[in-house]
Amino acid sequence: MKDNLIIVEHPLIKRDVTILRDRNTESETFRAVLQRVSNLLAAEVSKNFSLSNIIIETPLEVTEGSKLTNEVILVPVLRAGLGMVNGFLQIIPEAKVGHIGLQRDEETLQPIDYYYKIPKNLNSAEVVMLDPMLATGGSATEAISYLKKHGAKNPVFACIVAAPEGVKKLLSKHPDIKIFAAALDRELNSKGYILPGLGDAGDRTFGTL
Repeated sequence: MKDNLIIVEHPLIKRDVTILRDRNTESETFRAVLQRVSNLLAAEVSKNFSLSNIIIETPLEVTEGSKLTNEVILVPVLRAGLGMVNGFLQIIPEAKVGHIGLQRDEETLQPIDYYYKIPKNLNSAEVVMLDPMLATGGSATEAISYLKKHGAKNPVFACIVAAPEGVKKLLSKHPDIKIFAAALDRELNSKGYILPGLGDAGDRTFGTL
């Protein structure tokens, strides 16, 4: 499990996660900071993307360069995952974006799906699922299963904060994937919220508290 969980260690991430955790951070600032952290996560996630050689002309001569071999498909889990999309697109502007809609039953804590729209060519693309919170792991596990069912070969999961319980559940069901997180938090409370966490990322992003 340890090798499949990558905590992205960076001074700017630590600073920005602190801002995201602060209950006094307003939605406008929260969105901007979430985007900054997503920039840094995108750079880390894309380190292992395959490259192909191409020939280009500079103003002075012909030279060899590189391009991404495979398409990149970002899949935010609605709705909180939408807050991470722009940060990833700033680093990978050619990426396509699909959406999976999952909501948690507040009594059973189990995911309920209500929307699925994904670009073609999942089987040959670099697929990155986006969700700020990896809490119980139920929604993430279900969403990764959806993607694999529709052809995704090696999807990865990127989040801001993860709980040990969610990491364990996701990797027990999908031991082949990698999880990239800005922080690994302590635990879940009785309602399935991450502690210390940062509250409900969707509500804080969109001002629906």
